[in-house]
Amino acid sequence: MTDSSEFSLEWRSSRHARRLLTLGLAALFIATVARRPEFAGLAAPALLLLAAGRSQQRPPRVSLRARPSTRRAFEAELVAIDMLVEGQGPCSVQWTWHAGREIEPVGATAADGPRARFIFSPQRWGRRQIGTLDVVLRDRWRLAEGHLTVNLPTLDCYPAPAQQRTQVVLSRLPNRLGEHAARTFGEGIEFAGVREYAPGDRQRSINWPASTRRGRLQVNTFAAERSQDVVLLVDSTSDVGEPGSSALDLALRGAAAAARAYLDARDRVGVITYHWGSVSWLGPGLGRRQVYRIVDSMLASQRGGAGPAGAAQGTSMRRLPRAALPPGALVVVFSPLLDQRFVEILRDMRERGFTILVMDVLNADPPVRPRSTDRMARRIWRMEQDAIRFSLRELGIPVVHWDGISSLDLPLARYTRRPTIASGSRR
Repeated sequence: MTDSSEFSLEWRSSRHARRLLTLGLAALFIATVARRPEFAGLAAPALLLLAAGRSQQRPPRVSLRARPSTRRAFEAELVAIDMLVEGQGPCSVQWTWHAGREIEPVGATAADGPRARFIFSPQRWGRRQIGTLDVVLRDRWRLAEGHLTVNLPTLDCYPAPAQQRTQVVLSRLPNRLGEHAARTFGEGIEFAGVREYAPGDRQRSINWPASTRRGRLQVNTFAAERSQDVVLLVDSTSDVGEPGSSALDLALRGAAAAARAYLDARDRVGVITYHWGSVSWLGPGLGRRQVYRIVDSMLASQRGGAGPAGAAQGTSMRRLPRAALPPGALVVVFSPLLDQRFVEILRDMRERGFTILVMDVLNADPPVRPRSTDRMARRIWRMEQDAIRFSLRELGIPVVHWDGISSLDLPLARYTRRPTIASGSRR
């Protein structure tokens, strides 16, 4: 249903009316068979009430308004939807809500009156149907009921971002204003050293203690502040593990956290989503709204869309434009490293000079079975996984594991404490 819609009501007798009709007919039957007229007096009030109830006016149509507190929410976030019925006249209204899949009710699922509010929490990312709503209208004497069942609006649920406060910074940054201290001198705030005074230097930058020691005027120098291009590469080909904590769940949550962290540092952030047979992308951008655009792009690719920017068919990353994968960008990968074709893509990108950091989100193993052949297959699978990660490290691609529970700052600690060596892009 939309925010405001009109619906036709299906009126029928209520249980109370059927009980009164049964009582009246039973009293008339006993009065006739037993020839006891006093039993007919018992039937008179019930039959008169039913006859009077037939003359009541009942609305054939009503208008329903649904107002969700938001159309976009994160996992486990509280969302409220307000319902209002109009045109019901003197009839009473009863609401019964049946929650949709992956929707957990928090407030009451039944309410009375022309207004009702239901509070719920989406449990998993994706486009979720809030549920269905049964509306029952009853006349003044509760003799007739008007029934109506409507579908509530959909809700776009975003993956709940993990925690990340630090960033991996390249050693060579483009000449663009930002917040990362570069190796070149500039108008920053981080102290870089002392040099001899030159005509044109600001007097307030003179370091008087150093000038006194050396006998010549010395000035403070500061590191220039630059920004970088960051491309988040999400592997959505293998969704293994329990729903809610699968590899794809962790990849989306980690990418959302990384997007927030780098955008807070005024970096330009984009996303590339790799899935079977195609690659969807969103070019790097700035601003808080870019976080939602990135998440929308990832969710659109899961639904089979091209995302807000575009898509490239095939599995070769060479077909992506420079706007999607700028030269010299830092590429942060979220993948379980189960698809060999995706691993070859990482090798190709490294050979083309991109600086890559892989977040391993694989936290599931093959099922344990007592047969010896299954144990051998499980051991071979683990050896293949170790070989893949070793080969990537040999190419200079760091691979760190993330359990999906702790902060992303923990596995990235050794790379956030010092600048990462940036390779020159040969693209």
